[in-house]
Amino acid sequence: MTKFDTIIFDLGGVLIDWNPRYLFRHFFVSHEAMEHFLGEVCTTDWNEMQDAGRSFSEATDILTNEFPEYKNEILMYYQRWKEMLGGPIHDTVQILTTLKDSQQYKIYALTNWSDESFPLAYEMFEFLPWFDGILVSGAEKMKKPDHQIFELLLERYGINRETSIFIDDNKNNINAASNLGIQSLHFKSPAQCRSELLSFNIHV
Repeated sequence: MTKFDTIIFDLGGVLIDWNPRYLFRHFFVSHEAMEHFLGEVCTTDWNEMQDAGRSFSEATDILTNEFPEYKNEILMYYQRWKEMLGGPIHDTVQILTTLKDSQQYKIYALTNWSDESFPLAYEMFEFLPWFDGILVSGAEKMKKPDHQIFELLLERYGINRETSIFIDDNKNNINAASNLGIQSLHFKSPAQCRSELLSFNIHV
């Protein structure tokens, strides 16, 4: 069995609970109205462009010009971004804590996150400085599942792909890492993650 020495974590959905509904559920008259806004105006695809390096100001201008009737809500998306954070996913943070305390593994993070908002998260979550390195998509102007960002992570930190495990809740990202020869774990819950790590002889 391969002896793994490096664990690479995604952040949002694995260690940090983020959902725009935490903010917008307070500002729409119905669940359906909120879902329409998030599905047709401030969409996932639009937000991911900020993860790839587009500025908040440019992103906001694009939508307020296209959807002036939603100007206040669009402005709120980044002005009140912190209110979309539900907090740490505690059971996964415990896994991270155990890995770090064992001193047997290098721990890295590879996250699709805007370079403008990530510094705020870094201040909020005490476990983020524990990583041996963090690659933020917005700072690199590329994002998962682009193969280039995985290769950049490996090169920058001298990571051996053959002895690494990548953990992410997005199946597309998992497939991309697997195609590059990185052992990948599709995160569904902390309990499932712990069980799968154990199958790799990693005790958490």
